[in-house]
Amino acid sequence: MTKDLEKMRGMLVSLLAKHLGALKITSDTADKFEVCGTIEAMQGKKKVDGFYFASVVPKPKDVRLYFFPVYTHKDELGELPENLKKCLKGKSCFHIKQMDKDLEQSIDEMIIKSINIYQQENLI
Repeated sequence: MTKDLEKMRGMLVSLLAKHLGALKITSDTADKFEVCGTIEAMQGKKKVDGFYFASVVPKPKDVRLYFFPVYTHKDELGELPENLKKCLKGKSCFHIKQMDKDLEQSIDEMIIKSINIYQQENLI
């Protein structure tokens, strides 16, 4: 288990970066890592170059994972594992204060499932 914010940021970035191809990086700074889809899609009433997927934003006491699929496709994702539910604040923001292997695996599985859902709907 780690509480090191930089290490947790790196772990979250790695989990998202494994899926480059389906996703593309739109921001990679110390303050924000952001990925979106690689194809044009409608996001609301606007056509975008890539449908927003997720951001990793370090804060002073935690690392935030802003994860759009948990907002747009809540029903399709189903019930989140308890360790993820504890981190969810609001509709789509996870506050990660410590990371262990179980939480890392839960996040990885959520990302994989979400990519599959978005691909089936031609969003990414």
